[in-house]
Amino acid sequence: MTPRKSSINRNTKETRVSISVNLDGSGKTEINTGINFLDHLITAFGKHGMMDLKVDSKSHDKIKHHLIEDTGITLGLAIEKALATRSGITRFSYASVPMDESLAETSIDLVKRSFYKLVLSISGDTIEDISKEDLEHFFQSLLQNLNCCVHLTVKYGDNDHHKVEAAIKSLAVALRQASSYDKKQKGVPSTKGSM
Repeated sequence: MTPRKSSINRNTKETRVSISVNLDGSGKTEINTGINFLDHLITAFGKHGMMDLKVDSKSHDKIKHHLIEDTGITLGLAIEKALATRSGITRFSYASVPMDESLAETSIDLVKRSFYKLVLSISGDTIEDISKEDLEHFFQSLLQNLNCCVHLTVKYGDNDHHKVEAAIKSLAVALRQASSYDKKQKGVPSTKGSM
């Protein structure tokens, strides 16, 4: 099977983001965004998605929102590129992930039609070193650029850190399963013959 790897470099007046991904990796990550909680989330995403990820993000304008947004965009684009034609994959998956008192669920269809429904249920203004709106925007930027259909919902929880971490882990597990090869599947998993 062809290795499902990609590298993307996104350079703007605001940021420089370089991301490489191996979908068939072992969960090895090297993440450096300069934002501790974002590094933590992307590390968990790679580990539980069994993707090798290398992320290097730098800000030119020192605006955290731009760095978080561009990292999410580039990560989504890199995974989408690595998925290529999506031939032979499982396509659909679902993952429910608890973290202490919190529970998050992701349903995913790796069809090439971009749609997402996101409910993170964050109650506070910030989590660690990121604002609520920037955390939501990271997930939105990532999901928009994956070019697939995703429904990600935090069902309940009290601790915002736990809710968001359960969310990224449920996305990782669902993506891992949906992108895995199905031995029975021949070609593109669609009655249309095209994703």
